[in-house]
Amino acid sequence: MSALAKLKQLGITLPPVAVPAAAYVPFVQTGNLVFISGNIARKNGQAWVGQLGLTMTTDEGKEAARSVAIALMGTLQAACEAAGKTLDDVKRIVKVMSLVNSTPTFTEQHLVTNGCSELLGEVFGSAHARSAFGVAQLPMGACVEIELIAELG
Repeated sequence: MSALAKLKQLGITLPPVAVPAAAYVPFVQTGNLVFISGNIARKNGQAWVGQLGLTMTTDEGKEAARSVAIALMGTLQAACEAAGKTLDDVKRIVKVMSLVNSTPTFTEQHLVTNGCSELLGEVFGSAHARSAFGVAQLPMGACVEIELIAELG
């Protein structure tokens, strides 16, 4: 099933590209690779604020990471359109890097990040390389920030 058909089947509507909050661009393409800048988790249009291990559970963090995957795919869609392509032209998600706002004793960053990885795998049909880090804080107090690299066909 194509990525676009899978999104429709899942009832997911991709958001427009988020306006950068600082001095960067949402994406850069070089060759067949698209680098998507980090997106923070958002809830009700605002930064999804929280710290794993203090104010949020792993399951809540996983839900937040899933919301980031949807935002990342919205940006990836814009990158595809800029290249004269669609999400169906994504050959694969190459790498995901996740930053999880967490306490020093929280050790389930990898499980939080699964919220993003599982959805991307479901939509694009393949696994990707990944890193998941615990950090002391993220912009605007967000609970999760994720970036990705995709290959276009």
